[in-house]
Amino acid sequence: MKEVFNTPGKVIVTCYKRLSPYLQEEICALGFEIKRTFSTGIETTASVNECIRLNLNLRTAGQVLYEIGAFRARNAQELYNALVKISWEDLIPVDGYFSVTSFVNNETITTPLYANVKVKDAIVDRIKDKKGKRPNSGADLSKAVIHLHWVEDRAEIFLDTSGETLSKHGYRKHPGKAPMLEALATSTIMATQWDRKSPFVNPMCGSGTLAIEAALIAAKPHARLATHELFVHALQRLRRIGVLPREKTTERKDQQVKYTDDHCFGHFRTGR
Repeated sequence: MKEVFNTPGKVIVTCYKRLSPYLQEEICALGFEIKRTFSTGIETTASVNECIRLNLNLRTAGQVLYEIGAFRARNAQELYNALVKISWEDLIPVDGYFSVTSFVNNETITTPLYANVKVKDAIVDRIKDKKGKRPNSGADLSKAVIHLHWVEDRAEIFLDTSGETLSKHGYRKHPGKAPMLEALATSTIMATQWDRKSPFVNPMCGSGTLAIEAALIAAKPHARLATHELFVHALQRLRRIGVLPREKTTERKDQQVKYTDDHCFGHFRTGR
């Protein structure tokens, strides 16, 4: 197997449908070349080490997938036969743990769970044959994640460098009812072409997702490191540069702006 950590390869960065223009903008800003754009993602070239930078910085993405191999497979046995030839022992330690996810559209497969089992079997059979032991596997996405994309007779196998979806930014510990998805909130803000300096007004504020994302965008912390401390730092910076008032309540001629620390990190409310 190629040395994936420093070898550039095909990378698919996924997103929710119709968010790809904003994902493309983010990827270009990080200096990556766009190979292909489609409604639910972007194709670029990167090593696994560079995928780490994508995971840390992208706000509109879902998963960052590094291609390990591509092949033809008409049925589950052909899928297994191709996968068992891959040097999984160079990628997953024998005392490690991995999970399998998939997108499958093949007439011989009635449930993607069966395809997942065939991927798992090929990986553990290969590693056990070469090392005498096999790693554990299950549904936990916090360890190594292998993703299968199989449409008709075309199969691609990826290392999912993200695991849990990137579309949730990790700061909402006690969400309200049906909160806005963080990646969608970021895309909405990007669509407005907000300059990150002028006041950001969120008059229909619920749990504050738009306002929180705006604060984090303006402060420019890494999207994956949006902890409470970073959010507080973002608010302090916004106050210093004048985007937010220095006091908790500021009277204006046409509106009153308030900041309250509510549920998670806080949200903005405006009212006339």
